[in-house]
Amino acid sequence: MLGTTLDVRPFLDRVGEELRRIDPAEVKALADAVYDCYERGRFVFLVGNGGSGSNASHFCEDLGKGTLRRQDFDNDRKRRLKVLSLTDNTPYILAWGNDEGFDRVFVEQLKNLASPGDLLVAISGSGNSPNILRAVEWANRNGLKTFGCTGYSGGKLRTLANANLHVPLDDMGIVESIHLTAFHWVVDDLYRRISM
Repeated sequence: MLGTTLDVRPFLDRVGEELRRIDPAEVKALADAVYDCYERGRFVFLVGNGGSGSNASHFCEDLGKGTLRRQDFDNDRKRRLKVLSLTDNTPYILAWGNDEGFDRVFVEQLKNLASPGDLLVAISGSGNSPNILRAVEWANRNGLKTFGCTGYSGGKLRTLANANLHVPLDDMGIVESIHLTAFHWVVDDLYRRISM
């Protein structure tokens, strides 16, 4: 006998209700920050842990490929968005995490790769992940722009980052879903700006 399943409608209704509570200006500010990097030829770096790390990887892929028209794939003269998710270099992450501590897995990559004027998008549902905070603190000290994507109360990240996309909700799964939904809008907006 199969177990009883939940009715999906209340969950979907809740996600829709929470989406409507997000400040559209914050979503647009994220798109503007990424577009500014495109215009200036600067790098966009993304970081996150767990589901937020998956969102960082997904957002990176969408920004890198989803902002291009198919006919531009082979156009070597078409300027592209420089974007990298620091969640995806597993050996580097494991080396720093194992040898020096997990709180250094993102900041040490930034030290190798980042320059003043780049953008760090830091995704943390709680806003209190030590490795995220350490990366943002370093980025702020070294001339990068920082953008936090948070849930719950926003934690320390909400005040530490230069700008924020905040989902004021105490449900990590829905926070992550709303972040990803907002990221998809950002990609669509940037596609229109870059490739149309």
